[in-house]
Amino acid sequence: MNTSVNRAIESGLLLIVFAGSLVAQVSTPSEADRGLPNGAVASSSETSSASTGNKAHDNSFVIGNDDHLAINVWKETDLTRSIPVRSDGKISLPLVGELQAAGRTPLQLEQEITAKLMNYITDPEVTVIVEQINSQKFNILGQVTKPGSYSLATATTVLDAIATAGGFRDFAKQQSIYILRQNANGGETRIAINYKDVIKGKNPGQNIKLEPRDTIVVP
Repeated sequence: MNTSVNRAIESGLLLIVFAGSLVAQVSTPSEADRGLPNGAVASSSETSSASTGNKAHDNSFVIGNDDHLAINVWKETDLTRSIPVRSDGKISLPLVGELQAAGRTPLQLEQEITAKLMNYITDPEVTVIVEQINSQKFNILGQVTKPGSYSLATATTVLDAIATAGGFRDFAKQQSIYILRQNANGGETRIAINYKDVIKGKNPGQNIKLEPRDTIVVP
């Protein structure tokens, strides 16, 4: 077989390989074409959310008086605003009027606002976010510098609470602190806290996370 024939065969093979690679590139979109970073794969949940328009919500939090809400209505800047929940538990919005916010979850409030806006806007898209939690509070009493009621947003543990209240007074019994916690049945549980052990690392589990309406007593 002469040299010219060999070259023709080699050229034909190269054309076949090149054509196959072009078909593979056209038939399989790249990650960039799909809007994904290299190596990323869209999960079934992401695909489902994109197709249905569902938004994830933590439906366990209940809005209370003095909480601060961010209410966003897509493409409606006049209706998008940041507002506090009044002491009567209500908020007021243009077109919607007054609504009961306290005692509801953000998702429930979002659904009610959406339903009322449908009288004025086609397919309104509403999002309710709790920007600042002021309704969930704890009390700290006794031998601290600034006893009183504080938002849980400023303190989450016993040590946080003591620091928020300005620390101890001179004759505070730091080994005899306790928390009064309300039970679901209406009673109270008393939880002992030995501050000196906690700060020495002997019993760090006593630096417990506070719950709404806890009362810390520093004798």
